[in-house]
Amino acid sequence: MDYKDKIMRRSHGGNYYDPLPSSSSYGGEFIETENDDLTEQLKDKVNTLKSLSIDIGAEVKYQDRLLRDMDHDFETTGGFLSNTLGRVTRLTRNSGGYNMLYLILFSLAVFFILYIFLKLK
Repeated sequence: MDYKDKIMRRSHGGNYYDPLPSSSSYGGEFIETENDDLTEQLKDKVNTLKSLSIDIGAEVKYQDRLLRDMDHDFETTGGFLSNTLGRVTRLTRNSGGYNMLYLILFSLAVFFILYIFLKLK
């Protein structure tokens, strides 16, 4: 069997490669040692990726819980604001608008007093 026949036998998917030299036992030991080193490096990288994915999963669960809590808080606040707005609207309809005028005047007086207080300080 000549060299061309060896290359033809070792073709894979149209790509040809030369056979590994098997004449010395040192070459086999070297390749085995290199494979072991590369295997250990790959194992370390896989462990790093595993711990990273576990940390990401924990962070996602934490962020999901925070978002659910925020959603609940916003729903509660929205309900509270809609109830308050309904009460204010009812109050303005029942009293002819004078209570709203008193509320606006009171707010302006408070802001004016705060403005003077902060200006003099």
